[in-house]
Amino acid sequence: MFAYLSLFVVAFVAATLLPASSEALLLTLRQQGYLLWALWLAATAGNTLGSCVNWWLGREILRFQHRRWFPADEKTLERASGQFARFGSWSLLFAWLPIVGDPLTFVAGILRIRFDLFLLLVATGKAARYALVLMIGHSLLGISA
Repeated sequence: MFAYLSLFVVAFVAATLLPASSEALLLTLRQQGYLLWALWLAATAGNTLGSCVNWWLGREILRFQHRRWFPADEKTLERASGQFARFGSWSLLFAWLPIVGDPLTFVAGILRIRFDLFLLLVATGKAARYALVLMIGHSLLGISA
């Protein structure tokens, strides 16, 4: 149980704005014989929940936008809104991407994307990504399926 919880926590942290990676732990645990479906579920749930924290932070931070220390000015927020609107909510399917994925979930909160839509798209993308990581681990690294 500790292994699954550890993966959940690492995947959670990896989805926040903090630097971390969960793929190596996922594949290591799989190679050690832990259950495929339980690893996939723990990684997907943790990573999705981490993105939900980003969404919530983005949603809540706007109350501070007129403070001197706020990290983005009005023009930057408008530009981010325009970029997000250009690609639409469907871009949340790519919240798993390195570098852009975490800020994408944060901006979704700032733009007040409906949480149910956010959750559906982010969870779908992250579930597919972890399934792909496990398939690649099986195919290229010989990790048992």
